[in-house]
Amino acid sequence: MSFTLHSGTTPVLVSMPHVGTAIPDSLRHRYVERAWATEDTDWFLDRLYAFVKDMGASLIVPVESRYVIDLNRPSDNQPMYAGQNNTELCPTRFFTGDSLYREGMAPSDEEVRARVATYWQPYHDALQAETQRLRALHGHAVLFDAHSIKGELPWLFEGALPDMNLGTVNGQSCDPSLRTKLVQVFASQSRYSHVVDGRFKGGHITRHFGRPAHGVHTVQLEMSWRAYMQETPPYVWHEERAAAVTPLLRSLVQTMIDWRPA
Repeated sequence: MSFTLHSGTTPVLVSMPHVGTAIPDSLRHRYVERAWATEDTDWFLDRLYAFVKDMGASLIVPVESRYVIDLNRPSDNQPMYAGQNNTELCPTRFFTGDSLYREGMAPSDEEVRARVATYWQPYHDALQAETQRLRALHGHAVLFDAHSIKGELPWLFEGALPDMNLGTVNGQSCDPSLRTKLVQVFASQSRYSHVVDGRFKGGHITRHFGRPAHGVHTVQLEMSWRAYMQETPPYVWHEERAAAVTPLLRSLVQTMIDWRPA
């Protein structure tokens, strides 16, 4: 199985599509050696958000690295952010713009389709089934897509990201009242800088599954690594930072659990 799914009892499903680090042995030799360390992983998010299961939320976590396939891209490989540098469905570049693969070893279109069938489709089928299960139980579902990224990546964006980057596809992926309540959580604290629908408005999962009119509400949080870990190699967990940010993350998840559509 290319992911693990914990089915909870509340309306909330937490997805973290970029936390996987595995590169299959059959593919490993085709990547440049630097890629084996999977530096562009959303590091430690499964550890950071481990509390959500105790809160009753569902949790889905992939095994394979985004270098194998990006679960937060559309299967037709359309760019998420037109006019800006993007990594593909099966990425060929690091977040620095450097090549992931050895010369001539990037996947063909046929191989990309095979990876979609092997890794992408099962994950998305599970997202679909779990959100529908939660909607049937509670009358609605909230899909929280959790991400993290290095705070400064010139190839992808200018300057430094805020600590917390909430994405609701400009308010289209969830009910306005849920968006307002989540914004209030950030506004009630001053330790972490934040923005709503800035550079990261929500990837494919947020855009595709967010159907407020049909009872499925989606939200993405892109968190800068500096909020909970060391941003320079070796990329290691920072106990004090993680402990400090956890109450904020708990508050966000609790807000999603408690929220009900009007």
